[in-house]
Amino acid sequence: MKIKVVVAGIGGVGGYYGGLLSRHCQNREDIDVYFVARGEHLKKIQENGLKIKTETGEFVTKPALATNDVAEIGVADYIILCTKSYDLESTIAQLQPCVGSGTVILPLLNGADISERIRHLLPGTEVWEGCVYIVGRLIEPGVVESSGGLHDLFFGYDGSDSERLLFMERLLTDSGIKANLSRNIRMIIWRKFIFISTTASLTSYFNVGFRDLLTDDKRRETTLNFMREVSAVAASEGVVFEHDIIETTIKHIERLPFGTTASMHSDFQGGKNTELNTLTKIVIDLGKRYGVATPTYVQVYEELKSR
Repeated sequence: MKIKVVVAGIGGVGGYYGGLLSRHCQNREDIDVYFVARGEHLKKIQENGLKIKTETGEFVTKPALATNDVAEIGVADYIILCTKSYDLESTIAQLQPCVGSGTVILPLLNGADISERIRHLLPGTEVWEGCVYIVGRLIEPGVVESSGGLHDLFFGYDGSDSERLLFMERLLTDSGIKANLSRNIRMIIWRKFIFISTTASLTSYFNVGFRDLLTDDKRRETTLNFMREVSAVAASEGVVFEHDIIETTIKHIERLPFGTTASMHSDFQGGKNTELNTLTKIVIDLGKRYGVATPTYVQVYEELKSR
């Protein structure tokens, strides 16, 4: 029996990583890669394959199957979840026919509590933890573009390095993905969350790109206040960082290309559903739980909520 790897959500994240996996596995006899997508995007993938544009070139790949009817796939060995966090509950419900007793789920969604939420929805299922650093966009149906030179994927599970974790690390790496199996994935997820919570919230609030958050005194001070507040919440969660997290996050923002911005900012501009609750409100909620004041988050959240 072939190993079944399902990639759910073929946008900027799932399209890039799923595309590399699919290209690698097209000629393998032991692994099939499946895409779960919808609408016109799904139709174009079914007709022409998925086109991936990167900084170094482009390619087209065809998965074993692209579908919005997961009953066609059957029970999966691995599900890599790349949807938006506000679609988490509906996506898990859709994927139920793919989840068996041996299925592993690797979520790559933005958020600090994603794996915990999935475990609540699917008790008894092995749910790993993961996060990515990537600037990726679905630029038109059937076409995903990655820019900015960031493609790092981190994942892990309870500090272990089981055979299944090592298998996934080899598969991702052999596919050309910068995959990192970590024994301290919780710290890495919070490190990413501090970056994405701050930048997604504030690029949306100020209507600017990533690096513009640091080029104006008011925006810079607001950005620093955001990082101080969310870092205090992380500390209350018991997260210990290897280095100064605020300094590290500032340097990360400074490396991003001018003009690039967060997907939540783009969603606000396009009048779409946003990850405001998952990326902004959660810090306020956790702050209340731990008695940590988050006044800057409250101010920004209230303004964005009214838009």
